[in-house]
Amino acid sequence: MEQYEPDSLSPVQLAAMRRSFQSGRAAMTRRSLLRASAGGALAVGGIGSLSACGIPAASKSQGGVSSEDHSAKEKVVNFSNWTEYIDLSDDEKHRPTLDAFTKRTGIQVKYTEDINDNVEFFGKIKPQLAAGQDTGRDLIVLTDWLAARLIRFGWVQKLDPANLPHAYANLSPQFRSPDWDPGRAYSYPWQGIAVVIAYNTKATNGREVTSVSQLLDDPKLKGKVGLLSEMRDTVGMTLLDMGKDPGSFTSDDFDAAIARMQKAVDSKQVRRFTGNDYISDLSKGDLAACLAWSGDIVQLQVDNPDIKFHIPDSGFMYGTDNMLIPNRARHKTNAERLIDYYYEPPVAAELAAWINYVTPVDGVKPELAKIDKKIANDPLIVPDKTMSARAHGFRSLTSKEDKAFEEKFAQLTGA
Repeated sequence: MEQYEPDSLSPVQLAAMRRSFQSGRAAMTRRSLLRASAGGALAVGGIGSLSACGIPAASKSQGGVSSEDHSAKEKVVNFSNWTEYIDLSDDEKHRPTLDAFTKRTGIQVKYTEDINDNVEFFGKIKPQLAAGQDTGRDLIVLTDWLAARLIRFGWVQKLDPANLPHAYANLSPQFRSPDWDPGRAYSYPWQGIAVVIAYNTKATNGREVTSVSQLLDDPKLKGKVGLLSEMRDTVGMTLLDMGKDPGSFTSDDFDAAIARMQKAVDSKQVRRFTGNDYISDLSKGDLAACLAWSGDIVQLQVDNPDIKFHIPDSGFMYGTDNMLIPNRARHKTNAERLIDYYYEPPVAAELAAWINYVTPVDGVKPELAKIDKKIANDPLIVPDKTMSARAHGFRSLTSKEDKAFEEKFAQLTGA
């Protein structure tokens, strides 16, 4: 089995996640927290082929192992999530959407923010899952690469469509069929994450930056360009700029993308490869332009009107954080009801208004407009058809490919 070494977050990095308040909601960069860890640095899958005819019933996975469902007698669901990844009341004492779910259903949600890093969390639950034991959790949220792994190992349960009518009907088309979970038989997205080009107009003297080619070749940006330390996002964006599909590239295509970036590194065009620390550099103008994660840019724009973003004509990389029910969970039906609840457009709107990441729920825009029209019209939160059509996922890698590609990227970045 492949091994990964997680990076730790310092108190300074954690503090940087806490940002200004807008419309009475904390504007958090939750994705920055994820991407600062090695877990975020290994996302695979992304968006697969679209399914215009709905969600197919079958999946390639062998499936997980259920246990006796105690949902009827035990009105509870144990929900593990990432830090600052759900709505919070102004007094920071309540989770409004969870409170409303409990009021409606009578199901108490024992909500825990105990996922700080994909790798760390995997290490926490792996012994129980490998031994066929209950993890004590009914619902977990994992980034696509780790979701894919758990599905592949048969460590999560197949979802019952009968308990997911809203999720089935309202899941946006671009999220319906990733190659690691065809038809979403085992997972549903919690939120989506887009990679875009961000730039500081003060640092670019008012010039737009609209392509990876500009990042890598424009002499006016020399020494002030940032690329992401996440291999799949940075290589994927470069492949798209080269006219290659990140969902079906070859090893030669990968090498060509690395060679192209190496040239920019050697010429000092690229200042450095970053995790979430591009946030302060871009805001200050130390980086004039960079690859960035969408949720971060939405929040940066609240505080700095000089920050702009562009979605390249060649396309952009996309990934997801996903809800799954681990093997032996005691309250599977209750967990499915909670998944389905978050696919009701008014609930999804309340969540999106607070955390500002890409909502995977169709029909959310009118509901979101009732809360905040500006957010409802932001394509980084509610993608329009043009943006959705440009979305690409990085194809799944074999263990051999993963090791080889990561090593080549590490040589490029100096990691």
